[in-house]
Amino acid sequence: MADTPMIDPEQLAAEAQKTVEKMTKNMEGAASFGQQNMDAMVEASRIATKAMEGLSAEMMAFSKKSYEETVAAAKDFAQVKSLPELVEKQTAFGQASVESMMGELTKIGEMMSEAMKDSTAPLTARMTASVDYAKSITA
Repeated sequence: MADTPMIDPEQLAAEAQKTVEKMTKNMEGAASFGQQNMDAMVEASRIATKAMEGLSAEMMAFSKKSYEETVAAAKDFAQVKSLPELVEKQTAFGQASVESMMGELTKIGEMMSEAMKDSTAPLTARMTASVDYAKSITA
């Protein structure tokens, strides 16, 4: 009969204990990592919600301002004395309205871009952490 090495029960128990500890540590790390991911999603949602509130307020303010300017222009148009004067006032109002709208669209675009950048920052950080975590558990 060939010589078979004897298994040292104490060594086997010690190795099993190390394996269990490593598995427990990895499970705790995974649970913590998952919680951090959820926290990042909640934070990203909070930031996006706040940004949408700001965008909504901006659009409402612009709508109110545009309405008031249109009412004022209509009153002004009603007081003209000649057709050339009406055309002149309508042209000026139209040009001012287009310029105002373009300015507002630019502002809204910048606000949306900033909102996207800010709201994705927590998720981007978690992606970086995911790569680092994967490296740590495979090392």
